[in-house]
Amino acid sequence: MNTTIGKRIRKYREERSLSQEELAEKLHISRSTYQRIENGETNSWINHIENICTTLDVSMEDILKQEEGFTQINKENTASENSSNNMIQNQTNNYNTSEKLIEQYEERIKELKQQVEFWKSKAESKK
Repeated sequence: MNTTIGKRIRKYREERSLSQEELAEKLHISRSTYQRIENGETNSWINHIENICTTLDVSMEDILKQEEGFTQINKENTASENSSNNMIQNQTNNYNTSEKLIEQYEERIKELKQQVEFWKSKAESKK
């Protein structure tokens, strides 16, 4: 996982004077799970990003934004000095990240729908 996301989440949590335990409780996850998110040891933040943003009152863009002042590397693994190339590359990276997030959300929604159907069928069979 990109530890930058965990660091940003930590920064916003600390700005709101919340402990890891308090935020974990608000997110309905264990403190150890939350701690791994902050430390960049897991990508499970993706499952909680909406709740994290809502609870901390920040936008997803604030948490997922690119680092300022980084050197963009192009496909040839050389640093690009042209700012328009950097802008295009950043937009491409943002698009790809967004597409991956959408795919992950769609997969999670599909899983949850299957669970709902399973539990509905269980409840109906007990009647």
